[in-house]
Amino acid sequence: MMEVRPSIKRKAAGFGLLGLGVIGLVLPFLQGFLFLALGMFVLRHQYMWAHRGMGWIAGRWPGMVAKSEEMEARLLARLSEGTARLRGLLRRG
Repeated sequence: MMEVRPSIKRKAAGFGLLGLGVIGLVLPFLQGFLFLALGMFVLRHQYMWAHRGMGWIAGRWPGMVAKSEEMEARLLARLSEGTARLRGLLRRG
């Protein structure tokens, strides 16, 4: 089952990456498939077609998707830790 997390920022970033991926399929100096995969990863909680696409990518490269999700979880934990630390500093001042 897909968990929907609507976010304008994630949609903008995801579609930007997909656009770079399409351009990268034509231009030799951009890695088109990499940008397409990143766009799908960012949009996976926004749209059902991206969720299904990530399922295909996970079937093809299972280790890479798991590592990407672990990296995203670590990044979100660091961001929440940093914001909590910043709030503490602002409350003291």
